Amino acid sequence: MGVWQPLPDDLPPEVRHFVEQLRTLKDSTGLSLVALGAKTAYSKSSWHRYLNATQPPPRQAVAALCRIAGLAGPDAERFGVRWELAVQAWPRPATLPVRPDGAAEYEDDPTLPWWDAPPDHTPAAPDGRLLRYAVVLLVALLAVGLLAAVTLG
Repeated sequence: MGVWQPLPDDLPPEVRHFVEQLRTLKDSTGLSLVALGAKTAYSKSSWHRYLNATQPPPRQAVAALCRIAGLAGPDAERFGVRWELAVQAWPRPATLPVRPDGAAEYEDDPTLPWWDAPPDHTPAAPDGRLLRYAVVLLVALLAVGLLAAVTLG
């Protein structure tokens, strides 16, 4: 499609191979980055970063591109394996965000195929406090309503 900028020389081979395959897959769609961004949940600038190896793409971005390109079954699974290898080898930033003490590390559900996994931005499950507050509020409202009915009735 277009001319891609050269990939960094110090890129690990797994990352280089994956990004080259990702570029080929993107080119096979015939879509511009703007059109690709419109068809996926990822912006033109995000796709630019993914396709130039400045940032690893989320699994869901790769899955979306596979669907748009018509890849399914074993071909999509092979792309998922390439993604996993690339992400493991992807150069890490100089500083990593610090995880709060006691925060669990995200683990993939091994029963799901890689393209059906939940998005990376899945909100955390509530810890139960909200439910307790809602129950207390409901009981208080019922008590006020019952008191009003007895007083006025």
